[in-house]
Order: sequence, then C-alpha cells, then structure tokens
Amino acid sequence: MSRIYDGWERLVGAVLRREEDRQLALCESFSSSSTSRFSFSFSFSFSFSFSFNPFVRNFRNDCRNSGERRDPADLSSLETLFFRNVMAIEYEELKKATKNFHRAKLLGERAFSRVYKGWIHENYLTATKPGYGISVAIKKMYSESCEGNREVLDEIHYLSELRHPNLIKLIGYSFNADDRILVYEFMCKGSLDNHLFRRGHNSLNWETRVKVAIGAARAIAFLHDLAVPVIHRDIKSSYILLDVDFNAKLSGFGLARDGPTGDRTHLSTRVTGTYGYAAPEYMTTGHSTTRCDVYSFGAVLLELMTGLRVFDSKRPVGKRDLVNWAKPYLSNEKKLSRIVDCGLEGKYPPKEAYEVAKICMQCLNVEPRLRPKMSEVVGVLESL
Repeated sequence: MSRIYDGWERLVGAVLRREEDRQLALCESFSSSSTSRFSFSFSFSFSFSFSFNPFVRNFRNDCRNSGERRDPADLSSLETLFFRNVMAIEYEELKKATKNFHRAKLLGERAFSRVYKGWIHENYLTATKPGYGISVAIKKMYSESCEGNREVLDEIHYLSELRHPNLIKLIGYSFNADDRILVYEFMCKGSLDNHLFRRGHNSLNWETRVKVAIGAARAIAFLHDLAVPVIHRDIKSSYILLDVDFNAKLSGFGLARDGPTGDRTHLSTRVTGTYGYAAPEYMTTGHSTTRCDVYSFGAVLLELMTGLRVFDSKRPVGKRDLVNWAKPYLSNEKKLSRIVDCGLEGKYPPKEAYEVAKICMQCLNVEPRLRPKMSEVVGVLESL
C-alpha cells in the first residue's frame, strides 16, 4: 500500500515544483508588464508553501506508522491547495445520480476512465431526478491506474484555476479510498469527433464547422497568451466538446504542462499525445512548445474540412495519413474541392474554404517557427 502513497507524494511534489516555477515566472511577468489577460492568485502560492508542505512531509509517515489506508482528499490541506474553485461532492450522491454507475448512464470510455451522465442540484450538489437541477458529466477514474491519478491532478491543477467561455468547466470532485471522480458541465452535443466520424449524426454544415473552429482556436489562444503559457499537448477532435448551440469547449487537460518561460525555448517531456495530431518535431525530440498545439489544431481544422480522421489505418496506404495526403490539395484553390467533405454536398463558399485551407496549411508547416500564433489564427477565422 505504501507504494500507492509514494506515487501520490511524487505527483504532488511535481505539481508543487511546477507551481513554484509558475509563480516565479508570474512575478517576472508582472514586474515588466502592468497588464495580463489572466493571472493566478498569489494566495495560491502561499497555500502551496504553508498548507501543502506539512502534508507532503507527514503523509507517508502517518500511513506507515498507523498502517491505515488514508485518502489524501480527506486532508483539508489538499483541498485548500487544489480545490479552491470547485466543490466537494459526496460519493454517495454521485452513485445515486448515475444509478450506481449503471452502464445505461455511460457516455463513453477512455484509457484511464469512464464518463457517465447524471443530474445534481445546482446549489446543494445532491442527486436529483433526470430533468431537475443540472446535468453533469461524471468522470470516474480506474482505481488501479497510476496514470489516472496523474491525470486527475493535472486536470484539477489547471481547470480549478483557468476560466474561459471556451474551456470546459470543472464543477466538483469526489475522492474516497478507492475512487477519484471529477464532475464537469455536461455538453449535450458531445464531441466534435462524434459529429464528424460516427454514424447516426447529421453532417455539420459549413457555418457550424467554422464556428467550432473559432471556439477551439479561442481556447488555445487563451492558454498560450497567459503570463505563463499552458501547452495542452493533446488537442484532438474528441476533446472538443459542443453545447446545445454548437459552441466549442476544450477539455482533456490530463497531459497539459506549463510552457517554457525566460530563456527556455522549449519544454522537454516524455512523448505523449495522439498520433496524427502531434507535431513532427515533438514526436522526434520530445521538445514541446506552444507551436506544437498550433500543429494539432491544424490537424483538427483539416478534419473539419474533409470529414476524415487525421489517421485511419483502414484507408488505402497513401491516404492513411491525412496531412500528407491532403497538403497538395490545400495549396491549390482549383483542386481543393476534391478533399472537402462530401457530406457538405457542395454547400460551402469556395473562397472562404480556400482561406481556411491556407491557415490550415500554415498551422501544419513542418517548420515550427513558420506556424502562426493562435491569436493570429483566431483573427483569420473570425474575419471569414
């Protein structure tokens, strides 16, 4: 059992070190500039220094000396650190909201978790009948997954502090001895991936596709323009969620990391993410920058244009890698119609489609420094 707690301590220590770097960079940023689109509360750093360090020191000793299985989420210091902007929700209430996590409530499965739909009271956060209160998406991590624990910490680290209309909202959490659960706002239209590639969904019209692209681009631009930029590292169509009006919200912060600051030009990390969306330089070197996210967005934009997955082993060999196959058509206005999603049935403005193709080409440039900033991408898309 001590191995589990050792793992949590290492994860928490890593987050602590990352937050200290963030606060140092923020101090440098504020000393040189009086304005910023977003900043973390400085009281947050004090909660790290004074509230969390005793927990890190004593947690392992308490567990080993007592022999008890203690849950880190039961400690107020952990809640003070991570959960200032989200609410604790009773585990039993989430069981009721999902009928004991019944398969009929299942929305989807990922590598380290399952996501269920439930209904809770907006103010009391207790289970309610369907149609009453607010609908939520309840992500239950696999209890045996260490990777899932790391994902939980990173999700909370960013989503408890970051607020933007195009970022998914984290509502609450529930921790007990066996389970790590996060509760998000429910996005009734599901993921962009479902609308583009799953049977049973009506094809998105051109205007809606542009709207989704603008929403996703705004979210990424917001992350990149922070005083300490955030690199999402796993931008893909399945992490772009849609509400009733097809407004896009970016989710999936389990792999997010703070970007390089000061004299650093890149962040060196273990290569993760999803093949096809990941930038080529990141795949070969592990060096991550905000321009890697730009490439990933370009891949999503190409999926929006073509209605095809960025990589599909079931396609003919020459067409499996969508980026390599589509690039010659993107740069030729006369040939562009050959790769535009046939589900649109020709109902799109050719001139506008070519403008989207050009910005898509720029995002997918193999040379990172030649890719545009996401704020520039937003400007182009909004001008259409």
